[in-house]
Amino acid sequence: MSGDQDAALMSVCDGDDYALQSGAGGASYVLRFKAEQMTAHLEGDDAERFRSDFDAVKAQYPEWTCDQLLAQLWDQGGYSWLAIQDG
Repeated sequence: MSGDQDAALMSVCDGDDYALQSGAGGASYVLRFKAEQMTAHLEGDDAERFRSDFDAVKAQYPEWTCDQLLAQLWDQGGYSWLAIQDG
């Protein structure tokens, strides 16, 4: 994503280890694993699948923190495979 697109991102969830931002009215997401400086940019079908997965995990575990939700999706949801090193 370009700098212009990053400026349009809105924070959805920001924890100690993970952060999630949304852009283009929910049509794209940026999922970051801070400790490893890895970022997954999700657009199109990947963004739609992510939103569905995020909503499902959030509904199943409403008491979970941001980091717990995003760690579940990063590891078990397979979104780590879409990540690249920051910078």
